[in-house]
Amino acid sequence: MMRWLRFLEGERVKYGLESDGVVTPVKGSPFNSYQRETKSYALEDLMLLSPCEPSKVLCVGLNYRDHAQEVKIELPDKPVIFMKPSTSVVGSCQDIVCPPISRRVDYEAELAVVIRKTAKNIARQDAHQFVLGYTCGNDVTARDLQPKDGQWTISKSFDTFCPLGPVIDTDANPDNLMVRLLLNGEVKQQANTNQMIFSPLDLVSYLSAVMTLHPGDVILTGTPSGIGPIRPGDQVTVEIDGIGSLVNPVVEG
Repeated sequence: MMRWLRFLEGERVKYGLESDGVVTPVKGSPFNSYQRETKSYALEDLMLLSPCEPSKVLCVGLNYRDHAQEVKIELPDKPVIFMKPSTSVVGSCQDIVCPPISRRVDYEAELAVVIRKTAKNIARQDAHQFVLGYTCGNDVTARDLQPKDGQWTISKSFDTFCPLGPVIDTDANPDNLMVRLLLNGEVKQQANTNQMIFSPLDLVSYLSAVMTLHPGDVILTGTPSGIGPIRPGDQVTVEIDGIGSLVNPVVEG
């Protein structure tokens, strides 16, 4: 098992491998050649960044049956796709900033797929070869802005609206993972990825037929039922078994 992360070493951004709370820095990255360094750090002593730098974040709406029922929308017969910009990405322990033009900002806990190598027109049975691993994601949404413009770009794209982390787990089974969201320690969302309508590897194949997926790109695979608002002063935690906890404080913009 390999667990990749990114962190600050002084003023330098580094990739590292984490095991049992110990991080070994590497020269290079998981997307090309790398070499382990001889030093190591305690995970708790590091300032973590998002575990990758996606050129784009592709998102799937209504991919859990219970969430589609929650918002009273028929189950889709093909994936509902939208995008978040790279500028929305932050790491664990970094702030989610509520923009002043929104009166309701919501959490959405999600399993995130991280692409390992360039993928285009990938067959479903080959999709796993193009995946580096999986991490926790939060598709933060300005809910009150979502219906006003008829599409989702504005409501989903504010800076800090895509927390990712803390690590990329290369051995997680994407078809059988418990996803939870805790708001100030209280469980608000909880579901297994086996409830998805379209599996993570189905999504890799489907999206690669439309656009080229680059190393480090991220696919957010949808959120279960239980979406709700966050406010300045809150702490939001996305937990995925075997991957870890993505923790973000909420502040006023």
